[in-house]
Amino acid sequence: MTFGFAPSAALTASSTSMSADSTNRLGRLLEPSEWAAAGIPLLRNPREVVGGLHSRHLPVPSTAVIAVLDHEERLTASASFTRRSTPADGWDFRNALLAHLRRVIPHDLRRRTPVRTAVLLYCRDGDERWTEEDGAWMWGLRDACTLHGLRCGAYITLTRGGWQVLGEGRGGRRPNSLSQPSDIAHTGSDADRAPLRPGAVAAMSKAAAR
Repeated sequence: MTFGFAPSAALTASSTSMSADSTNRLGRLLEPSEWAAAGIPLLRNPREVVGGLHSRHLPVPSTAVIAVLDHEERLTASASFTRRSTPADGWDFRNALLAHLRRVIPHDLRRRTPVRTAVLLYCRDGDERWTEEDGAWMWGLRDACTLHGLRCGAYITLTRGGWQVLGEGRGGRRPNSLSQPSDIAHTGSDADRAPLRPGAVAAMSKAAAR
């Protein structure tokens, strides 16, 4: 005679639910290749946009800054908030971005085509290489823009090494996640320019090929 323990129905249901939730989260992110294929408009002066948002919000790791730009790339509205310590999920990120957009600017859903663009600056730990957390923010930004009548713009990361416009290969050493306000007194210096390193390009390509 063999004795054993059969898993309870509650435990089985819980495991199934956790597995489904994990699968759903993975479906709510964008790979670098998907982001590149989405036709995200290029920023004419990303250094100026990043410097302006940094000086206004002084983000630290886990801070997201959502900004709306007009057709001339002038800042119309912006808001910042700290990400909760929960698993990265594009659905949750979308809801948070949409809530802050609704607080700072009316929607443009009545327009046939968007005239304003939303960009997202996210300050985080780690380096400039794409992560699944970045993919979830990309998914959330794209969906929030659709629901608010905006054009989806750039997704920018701010780390210890500097800032990067993901998918474009443009970036700089300053500002970074450790910068003080005085560090961005000048935003156009050629000495601060830092193109995406080959290792970062390879990492993004590897992620896109999965």
